Amino acid sequence: MAGMPLNDMPWWRWRSNVRSALHMLSDPEFQHACWLEGRPGYGDVTDAVYRLVEDTWLDSWSADKYVGTIFRDAQEAALVDVAVLRVLRILHQVGADAPAQAYFDHHAWPEAVRAAREAHVRLATADGEDPDVPPRSLDVLKIITRSA
Repeated sequence: MAGMPLNDMPWWRWRSNVRSALHMLSDPEFQHACWLEGRPGYGDVTDAVYRLVEDTWLDSWSADKYVGTIFRDAQEAALVDVAVLRVLRILHQVGADAPAQAYFDHHAWPEAVRAAREAHVRLATADGEDPDVPPRSLDVLKIITRSA
């Protein structure tokens, strides 16, 4: 993990959760291999959405509120806002407990994936990480966010 340290932002644990969610939401191959197939250790679409908004309340206010704490700049925040809005719109239409295929079949899913990809790439690159590596499991995320 060359580049910037994971914990250089004041609320880096929240950043890690947001990045994890965006990473999973941005990768169709991962979604089919893990969420559609029900592969253990990666949660599901709803888990990713909750990681995206649970602590941050990005479902209630703009990511711009977190520039300097979770997000490095207004560009990161703007990209995250777009992704959150697109994903939440679909979640509200298909339901939080819908099977993965319901999300994938939604007419707006490709746009949500594209928005999540743009945000994910920006955040991963800013953290000095390769945005094209496969998403980490939730167990690895737990280890990362518990370390100091």
